[in-house]
Amino acid sequence: MKKYIIIKKKIENFKKKFIEVEGDKSLSIRFVLLSALSGGKCSAKNLLKSEDVLNAINCLEKLGIRTIFKKKKTEIFGRGLFGLKFKKNLTLDAGNSGTTARLLCSLLIDSNFRIRITGDQSLKKRDMKRIINPLKKFGVFFKSRNGKLPLEIKGTKFPKPIKFTENLGSAQCKSAVMIAALKTKGITKLKCLPSRNHTELMFKNVLKLPIKIIKKNKYEVINIKGQSEFKPFSYQIPGDISSASFFIVLTLLSKNKILKIKNVNLNSSRAGVLKILKMMGGNIKVLNLKNYKGEKIGDILVKSTKKFKSINLSPRYNSSAIDEFLLIFLVACKSKGTSVFNNLGELNKKESKRLNWGIKILLQMGIKVKRIKNSGIKIWGQENLNLDKKIIIKNYLKDHRILMVCVIAGLTLGGNWKIYDHNCYKTSFPSFTKILKNLGARI
Repeated sequence: MKKYIIIKKKIENFKKKFIEVEGDKSLSIRFVLLSALSGGKCSAKNLLKSEDVLNAINCLEKLGIRTIFKKKKTEIFGRGLFGLKFKKNLTLDAGNSGTTARLLCSLLIDSNFRIRITGDQSLKKRDMKRIINPLKKFGVFFKSRNGKLPLEIKGTKFPKPIKFTENLGSAQCKSAVMIAALKTKGITKLKCLPSRNHTELMFKNVLKLPIKIIKKNKYEVINIKGQSEFKPFSYQIPGDISSASFFIVLTLLSKNKILKIKNVNLNSSRAGVLKILKMMGGNIKVLNLKNYKGEKIGDILVKSTKKFKSINLSPRYNSSAIDEFLLIFLVACKSKGTSVFNNLGELNKKESKRLNWGIKILLQMGIKVKRIKNSGIKIWGQENLNLDKKIIIKNYLKDHRILMVCVIAGLTLGGNWKIYDHNCYKTSFPSFTKILKNLGARI
């Protein structure tokens, strides 16, 4: 039987004044994968236990890495840079996680057997060439049809350091090269466009690895010295800004609401959504800002906003808010005037073609919207928008962010929503509906 989420009523009074969201997904997956290469027992508090992270853990278990879940922390027992157990006829399933599939390849560059990596139907549509091409330079063999999953990878006994220029602004591509560089004898030189910098911060501030970063024009040049074994480490994972963003927009678009979201990762390469929403008039403040091992962490205080301003957004903000644009589109729907967003082609390389879906959803809502050149979108806002129509969302490749943004739209803008694939939010945010219900949402 097909199941779906039904929303018929806007959220009324919040029953809570503050919430906490689950651990940052990017940091959780990086913690898991890098722990496997450490010299012993690593521990993390607030590790996200979503399907994506659990798939990463399951893959490592097949490579000989033991994980223990305790009440307040997760322990992972590393086996050193070259301690993974490779076997014949081994298949690793990354599920829906592009980060797991791509970064996992870096851990396998010294495998003496062919290892198969696969994923779900959505992940099989996503581009893997962005990591296949640089990893081949290390001496790795790949077999893949059209650069997509499933693929086979066979490593080399002597991975060699490389020079590589990354022009996509892809944190996963950059991180794949950085992790692979750890297994080489020599210095890998990576020239890349700015993107999420969690891996660099962990290398420098947590693992204490020999890494140099120099800013050169619009690029960053990263030099990594390989074969530096690192000690076990502990890590306190802050809340995920992408998860927090759903509740930020929920509060902004609702009437007479105030909400504090505690202990959120506010890394500047990730928190562009806050800057954009503030530029649009959003009443948002950051409190109790602190530095934890290179990552900025703080509380976010959000208040309902009566009037929003349209925006012609510079593409320089795109990479720091790429996962939040569907939510930003919702705010543009309630803004005075016409909002324009450009160079969003990367959205169509996510779990679904999110730019296309964003347009489709807005059209169903009755919003005037137009696709423009340079992978852009133009949205004509309606300050007094109040939906009263029936909207059905299905066949969206179970993209967790599609489901969650539609839930927020229904709870703030009105309408009668039926959203299929009701459980897919568990890919990244297992407590999403629980937090909403605790706040008073009727779902």
